Amino acid sequence: MPEKETTSRNTRPRRGLLSIVFGRGAVAAMLLLAQFGFVFMLFSRLQRYSLYLTGTVTVLTAVFMAYLLNTRSNPSIKLTWCFIIALVPVFGVLLYLFITFDWGHRAEQRVLQTIEQETARLMPPQQELMDRLRTEEPGFWPLAHYLADANGYPVYENTAVEYYSQGETKYEAMLRELEKAEKFIFLEYFIVEEGEMWDTVLDILTRKVRQGVDVRMLYDGTCSILRLPSSYPKKLRALGIQCRVFAPIRPFISTSYNNRDHRKILVVDGKVGFTGGVNLADEYINRRARYGHWKDAAVMLRGDAVRSLTIMFLRMWNAGERQHVYEPFLFPPTQSQDGREGYVIPYGDSPLDNELTGEMVYLDMLATARDYVYIMTPYLILDNEMLTALTFAARRGVDVRLILPGIPDKKYANLLAKGHYRVLTEAGVKLYEYTPGFVHSKVFVSDDTKAVVGTINLDYRSLYLHFECAAYLYKSPAIPAILQDFSDTFPQCHAITMRDVQQQKLSTRLTAAILKIAAPLM
Repeated sequence: MPEKETTSRNTRPRRGLLSIVFGRGAVAAMLLLAQFGFVFMLFSRLQRYSLYLTGTVTVLTAVFMAYLLNTRSNPSIKLTWCFIIALVPVFGVLLYLFITFDWGHRAEQRVLQTIEQETARLMPPQQELMDRLRTEEPGFWPLAHYLADANGYPVYENTAVEYYSQGETKYEAMLRELEKAEKFIFLEYFIVEEGEMWDTVLDILTRKVRQGVDVRMLYDGTCSILRLPSSYPKKLRALGIQCRVFAPIRPFISTSYNNRDHRKILVVDGKVGFTGGVNLADEYINRRARYGHWKDAAVMLRGDAVRSLTIMFLRMWNAGERQHVYEPFLFPPTQSQDGREGYVIPYGDSPLDNELTGEMVYLDMLATARDYVYIMTPYLILDNEMLTALTFAARRGVDVRLILPGIPDKKYANLLAKGHYRVLTEAGVKLYEYTPGFVHSKVFVSDDTKAVVGTINLDYRSLYLHFECAAYLYKSPAIPAILQDFSDTFPQCHAITMRDVQQQKLSTRLTAAILKIAAPLM
């Protein structure tokens, strides 16, 4: 890489450090100092009133905790906040209000909610198909009804699916499809970083712009911390690529750290779409070794179901537009083939509504499984609902297996995962650690008939706080390839036994127990 680019990259951590110092971390530090200042004042200057002040704080804390326990959030999250508020009342209450009320981007929330409502009309009619599914596929219809009725994500036929068990094969496929683009290219990614992968993609995008192709790039604002300079959108615009940063990191006022755009979407001409775990950085295609071999997964959709991926992208893109244009990028559905290619439901999950779509789909797969459920996930930070679903499925005789990283990318996440090992293993859930390196795939497959491939991890951030997406597959010809991926991967793993669990270090068990208190906020 040219020396100039390397020098520029070496300066990014400083810029990222400043963003952290002047962001939510600084607010948390100031609020904690306020707590200590309050206590100091209480016992020094207002000592004779300390009894009354302590009583007032205690009563107000109890009232606030009662309010908190009656909110609609997850019980695990409520308990975490109650613990923090009981431990440091002033700090806890102020931090809760700062994060929950989200002053940093509430206007953005309203815009996105309005856009979701206005795009509901763009989804294809479902009544005839849903009536047929209710009769012909009674096991599939309830989830399809939930995703369509409660979330606005329809079922599609006439969609071919290709599964990629490695980032390298997805990368090769996306380069081929990018070269074919004639009208437009939409990219929405959580991570983008200069290197072989992104530089090759950028070269194609630049050539396509010269050919008159409409190219739009949307990436998450956390990239500006370590991955890309804050001026990078200007560079892309100079090349003719329309570019936006979702929720850029801003000093002090940015509470939007919690609600990141974790999606990975590529749409070419509205005919081909990609999603899955693969970002646009070299570790995802093993051109750069970070945590051993990086295992990831993705799917390519070709056909009618790409419409939903296109609309998902345009919803986020149009949040920054005065005029919202959709129709030129959408095409009428093809003639029905009665499920010949199976059924596909691309769906998204938003932290701005009260629907935990990503978790509900996973819970449904566990609840309806008869034979097996195989899962790949990089993180295992479970709420009570997911932990109960996993253990109950195993206890009723379902073969539940999880493939986790052998070399983790985050130590705290690995410790939290190990904190669940005993309960899961005792219930009969089989755990595997991928010994060659890090698993970044987010894949479920069950009973040879249904699968999910997307961006949704088994942790609080993905299930509660991030914008996510995935593709639900039912009776798709791609499902055997997904099952084969698991069959090929199990032999490369270390199977966790009860002996492994019992031999965990005391420090590991204690650290995991402590981290569980704050897990919903990580």
